[in-house]
Amino acid sequence: MEKNCLVAPVLKWAGGKRQLLDALVPLLPSGFSAYCEPFVGGGALLFRLQPGIAYVNDINGELIRVYEVIRDSVEPLIQALEGFRNEAGHFYAVRDQDRDRGAYSAMSDVEKAARTLYLNKTCYNGLFRVNGAGEFNVPFGSYRKPNIVNARTLRAVSSYLNAASVRLTSLDYAEAMRSLPDGAFVYLDPPYDPVSDTSGFTGYSKGGFTRGEQARLRACCDSLHARGLKFMLSNSATPFVKELYAAYNITIVQANRAINSDSAKRGKVDEVVVRNYT
Repeated sequence: MEKNCLVAPVLKWAGGKRQLLDALVPLLPSGFSAYCEPFVGGGALLFRLQPGIAYVNDINGELIRVYEVIRDSVEPLIQALEGFRNEAGHFYAVRDQDRDRGAYSAMSDVEKAARTLYLNKTCYNGLFRVNGAGEFNVPFGSYRKPNIVNARTLRAVSSYLNAASVRLTSLDYAEAMRSLPDGAFVYLDPPYDPVSDTSGFTGYSKGGFTRGEQARLRACCDSLHARGLKFMLSNSATPFVKELYAAYNITIVQANRAINSDSAKRGKVDEVVVRNYT
């Protein structure tokens, strides 16, 4: 497929890979029949590569709904986004729509996707975080001119999702990798192992991603390897992660830590890129 340089992430996402693309792209395999991303998040690598066949998954159903609406109803979505205001009172009224389960269920998919995009662009630090009840709970960000509509990028992403064969799912990551074709390549960008007791960010779904889940993911990687499929995985460069993947090819890259309430704790951090190929 011919690539469109306007195709880019439409949301800010914790752990997003846009600033690491120049380090990740040279580490990709030389060719593959299909691309799979079980933790797609903001989709920076997906949208850079724009593969013709892609299996795109995330456990966050609200996120996958956004991509489905961008694919199927981009013009109504743009129209809905144009109705939002960058004001605290308006923000909190929109944020609290999921507190009334009946009213929220009655909203259309376009309305729900527009709400998710609006909150992402105007909330503090662009986080997607929910409380134990699954309710969005990030405060207003007080940004001067957030790009709420971003119509050009939305239309470009919609064109890509319609031109390519992209399967969108919201499943457990293991299920999303279960039936991949021969020659497929899998990029795994799970919630990271915390570098300290207070640095973990697991609030984008109601569950969390414990070290038990990290170990289960490693077992899934072993299964991919046994099936002859190539994978690349990103994670924090903690001793736990490096030991967990010691049998594979590990490359250290530096990333900017952009999400921290204390600006003094933002900056360069080491991450690992794990591959089962050279």
